[in-house]
Amino acid sequence: MIWEQVVRTSYDESALSATYFAFLTIATLLAACAIVLDSAVLIVGAMVLGPEFGAIAAVAVGIVHRRPKVLRRAVVALLSGFGVAIVLTTVLALLARGVGWIDTSLTTADRPQTGFIIAPDKWSLTVAFIAGIAGVLSLTAARSGALVGVFISVTTVPAAANVALALALTDPGQVREALVQLGVNIAAILVAGIATMLVQRALWRRVPHAAPRPAVRR
Repeated sequence: MIWEQVVRTSYDESALSATYFAFLTIATLLAACAIVLDSAVLIVGAMVLGPEFGAIAAVAVGIVHRRPKVLRRAVVALLSGFGVAIVLTTVLALLARGVGWIDTSLTTADRPQTGFIIAPDKWSLTVAFIAGIAGVLSLTAARSGALVGVFISVTTVPAAANVALALALTDPGQVREALVQLGVNIAAILVAGIATMLVQRALWRRVPHAAPRPAVRR
């Protein structure tokens, strides 16, 4: 395992760019539509679209490998990305409320497919922790395909969308619940990522590396 490559990859993944903001905002908007329509399919689509795991993983890399530059860049990307996505989604939700597309009844409506977003519990923590392990393993093993499973396991983007809708519909209770869900998921992924990297690094140091073979004389 080449740790320097992992650090470089994490640094690149946490880059602030128009594409990063666009994908996170679009994912949050899609999740907001999913909440309004109570659609589990759209929730999954929003989870896959969100690019936030790269920034969370970069925070873990910065902590474990003591790279303050990577850590600062990742924290800024994470906070600013979700901040912009929530603000823009709130503005559009206010417009939707203004034209009568949504109203305050949404916050009290029965949502069997998407109600879990504002119901953080031990299972939210467990799923996020397992997803964090899988995500870091896929990062360090360069298995990008496995990240899709991580994206559709954690409700970070849906929770951010619920925050925006609750702000637009002036429901502070749901704002708190969605923020707790968002915080629980990010914290669990981060703790799992740090723990996984520490274990990997400890095991890697114990693995005997093969010595280079001597050149064959002809």
